[in-house]
Amino acid sequence: MTLVIGDRQLSSWSLRPWLVLRHLGLPFSELVLPLDTPRFHAEIDRWSPSGRVPVLLHGAQRVWDSLAICEYANELAHGAGWPADPAARALARSVSAEMHADFAALRALWPMQAASRGLEVPLDSAARTDVARIEAIWSECRATYGGDGPWLFGAHYSIADAMYAPVVLRFASYGATLSPTGTDYVVEVLADAHLRDWIRGAEQELAARQALPAAR
Repeated sequence: MTLVIGDRQLSSWSLRPWLVLRHLGLPFSELVLPLDTPRFHAEIDRWSPSGRVPVLLHGAQRVWDSLAICEYANELAHGAGWPADPAARALARSVSAEMHADFAALRALWPMQAASRGLEVPLDSAARTDVARIEAIWSECRATYGGDGPWLFGAHYSIADAMYAPVVLRFASYGATLSPTGTDYVVEVLADAHLRDWIRGAEQELAARQALPAAR
């Protein structure tokens, strides 16, 4: 399998299925197309019917859209991407779909910059409402299912955790003020070895960019 992704620093949608594939132990290679570059525009239509990343290539199969790729990976892993309990699985799918479709105000004001810290961008009322809703989701999941482990649904990492990982990076980059539950969850997610690998890749991208000669 090959996962076509954008920059690690910027591509929140690429991060989500990348984490799911890593956590499910499904081997894959990567093809990185830096966003908004001549290379991206020259190559993306070869891989993605939507003209966007990510897209998963598996034999003759192409799967685009982050959540669709996560569901495809879940099927390859015999359902290991979602909680085993039906009620937990329904909630996990619901909060994942909400993340997929909502929170536009937060996304607009706090775009993901995976390796950056100390950014200062004030939130407007709509974005603050988004943050409050995300915290409510995390609190519900942790209170109901988090008793036996650090993730939203307990001991096992799920697609829901991957869907909210870019939000965790946003909160870390921009210094969000969170409840104790939210803060604890952010700490756990940032300590995840796979997410640390992604952040290291983003740091390498930034270093390479800074090493380029200045345009004249």
